[in-house]
Amino acid sequence: MVHEEGRLSIHSENILPIIKKWLYSDKDIFVREMVSNSSDAITKFKRLVSIGEANVDDNEKFYIKVIINKDNKTIQFEDNGIGMTSDEVRKYINQIAFSGASDFLKKYKDKMDEGSQIIGHFGLGFYSAFMVAEKVQIDTLSYMEGAEPVKWVSSGDNKYEMSESDRKSRGTTVTLYVSEDGKEFLDEYKMKEVLLKYCAFMPYEIYLIDASSKKKDENGSDEKEELKPLNDTNPLWLKKPSDCTEEEYKEFYKKVFHDFNDPLFWIHLNMDYPFNLKGILYFPRLKNQYQPLDGQIKLYYNQVFVADNIKEVIPEFLMLLKGTIDCPDLPLNVSRSYLQNDGYVSKLSNHITRKVADKLISLFENERENYNKYWDDINPFIKFGCMRESKFYERVKDIIIFKTTKGDYVTLKDYLERNKSKHENKVFYVTDEKQQAQYVRMFNDLDMEAVILDNLLDNHFVQFLEINEKGVSFCRVDSDISESLKDKDSMKADEEELKKEQEALEGLFKDAVGNKDLKVKVESLKTTAIPGIITLSEHSRRLHDLSRFYSPSDMGDMFPTEETLVLNINNSLIKGILKMKDREDKKEDVKIICQQIYDLAMLSHKQLEKENMTRFIERSNRILERMMEENLA
Repeated sequence: MVHEEGRLSIHSENILPIIKKWLYSDKDIFVREMVSNSSDAITKFKRLVSIGEANVDDNEKFYIKVIINKDNKTIQFEDNGIGMTSDEVRKYINQIAFSGASDFLKKYKDKMDEGSQIIGHFGLGFYSAFMVAEKVQIDTLSYMEGAEPVKWVSSGDNKYEMSESDRKSRGTTVTLYVSEDGKEFLDEYKMKEVLLKYCAFMPYEIYLIDASSKKKDENGSDEKEELKPLNDTNPLWLKKPSDCTEEEYKEFYKKVFHDFNDPLFWIHLNMDYPFNLKGILYFPRLKNQYQPLDGQIKLYYNQVFVADNIKEVIPEFLMLLKGTIDCPDLPLNVSRSYLQNDGYVSKLSNHITRKVADKLISLFENERENYNKYWDDINPFIKFGCMRESKFYERVKDIIIFKTTKGDYVTLKDYLERNKSKHENKVFYVTDEKQQAQYVRMFNDLDMEAVILDNLLDNHFVQFLEINEKGVSFCRVDSDISESLKDKDSMKADEEELKKEQEALEGLFKDAVGNKDLKVKVESLKTTAIPGIITLSEHSRRLHDLSRFYSPSDMGDMFPTEETLVLNINNSLIKGILKMKDREDKKEDVKIICQQIYDLAMLSHKQLEKENMTRFIERSNRILERMMEENLA
């Protein structure tokens, strides 16, 4: 075969179907692309004016109009930007993927202002119009002196027509003759929704006009309504933090995220180096701990909406937050809907994480009272972040705080230090203050404290801390009897007698409860008010909780709990049982008291099952009746 060299060619009849069906993820993106092109046209013209290559009236107002007409089945995108000559139409429209924006940037690279950013890069956005249009018409007039207006028409195949347009003013109008697939966009409310989705913060005023619903005055003429722009051309994130007030931050939050609640606090990102990055991240107030962690972080590219919650930029654990991020240096794909995964994105993500950590540290150090108030709302994402990102944990580990049963907030270091003499390197915690109230009372009576860990993440976070904080262990208040709760001075010296009492009480309670496998332990506690409590092995409980979380519901408990009834030998009821146990006439009374002590201990530990609760209530009523009978006798 003869050696051959040449150039690859792309034919429009082959590529247009690809653009229409596969390039863009959502059909409504054509609106973003059309408006972006108009915005770029204005930006380019304004730049030429600023360098003296074009002239404009001082009072001229730049605009983008979106005109829908149900009667004609058309959507028009009109601007008073730079316009195009016939040669430019041939170059940038007839040649697919030949970007006029890129061409302009190359020519005026050294003369572009920092704030004058061009949106387009790939030269494909215009063709998204064919996703909803069976025919597209361009009417354009260049700013150049002596330029002639140009009309371009195509039905989305490889054919087009060019002729002279009747346009009189500088700029461009793109008319979409809407197909059946795109008729939903002829609705004013639908179009407004799409414009607000993609173009709410674009730099030039956008007006939506419904030409098919014009109101008539008394004389039958069209009523002139005062048009109001849909968009905010100067979003808050573009301002310097020092120029923004607290009220502005709150108003912007409510406007963008339709949340009537004020955010807790926020981080204003405003930097040119090492990243061209601007944005505001808000910490919302959680309604309850069961609320889904479904924040919303909107990503913008030169004020044009790209997507929500892009995980490449925002780490997963920060998705609880709400905010806006505008980064014109992001490596977008051709459709400008997704990011290309490269090192820049990873560095940007790390930088945002670091800024969030710095904000939290600043709050802890300078506004500790507020930080404590925020903790219930922000701790889920901080804990999740620590478990997901080791670097984040290293930065914030010293500002992780715990609410105690005494009502204050302490760091792990502070808790361990002030409880060192009572239980070194051990953290006692509560998961349900109401359910575990008896245990909390025992601690409070002895001037001891536990931390409150009642969040859904805490079971995992406890294990995480034990791995990362060497030597530190966490024990739930009902997991064991702390040495600090025991009355060592009143322990009986006669071990043999104590052993007999242990055996006697064990047998009595097993018989009364009807459970031969019941674990019974006798202790001498400092408090005399409590006859018995249930303890649960920390290890077995964690395995039990994990099995319930991960195992299918029909498999039952893979790891049964190891519950122990701890009887307080210093309590008068326990002492009374030992005195009555050998009396034949008191056997029934001993049995009832044992059952009641056991159920009361279980109630302080967890809810009783239906049958056990019924028996407990009936037994309690019988006890009250007997007390009444004895008092009336």
